[in-house]
Amino acid sequence: MELFTYFRSSAAYRVRIALNLKQLEADLHPVHLVRNEQQSLRYRQLNPLGRVPTFVDNGIPITQSLAIIEYLEEIHPNPPLLPTDEADRAWIRSLALTVACDIHPLNNLGVLRYLENELGLDEAARVHWIRHWIGQGFNALEEVLSRDPRVKRFCYGDRVTMADVFLVPQVFNAERFGVDMALYPTIARINAACMELDAFIKAAPASQPDAE
Repeated sequence: MELFTYFRSSAAYRVRIALNLKQLEADLHPVHLVRNEQQSLRYRQLNPLGRVPTFVDNGIPITQSLAIIEYLEEIHPNPPLLPTDEADRAWIRSLALTVACDIHPLNNLGVLRYLENELGLDEAARVHWIRHWIGQGFNALEEVLSRDPRVKRFCYGDRVTMADVFLVPQVFNAERFGVDMALYPTIARINAACMELDAFIKAAPASQPDAE
């Protein structure tokens, strides 16, 4: 198993957490996004979109963090990252997809570079953009998580699921850009509980070999 990763990429962070939770070892290959290593011909042969992560198993590359984590769930089902109940599985996926589809894409490096280089937004405007879209998504997630009886220590009772795997890296991004997490006490509490676990600690950006 191989993982092409970048220490600050929240999408790669998700996959690192999932690998750790399932106690799977993968050779890490850092791809420095700021230096545009993801645009090299060699890397784009693995991932034509030029993004991270890319996961390789038995010589077969898999892109997109959700697809990678679903793949890990299928080939190494224990410990499970999804509940057994069909409705609960759909709910967990909806939480994960709120992060993966509604929050993260608006704030990735490619978008931020476009805002700077094509639209001329300065750093203050870009940070405002980031906080706006994280805030919009977190407002919805906080409402859902604060009222649903399935939420306890983690997003789903007292066991870690895919929802937590996606939530924690997004909280890292929020804190990095100065989002006031006091506005989201349920999210902050779940994040804190996750960050007590070795699987999350070892996957954190500061713990990576390419951390700066």
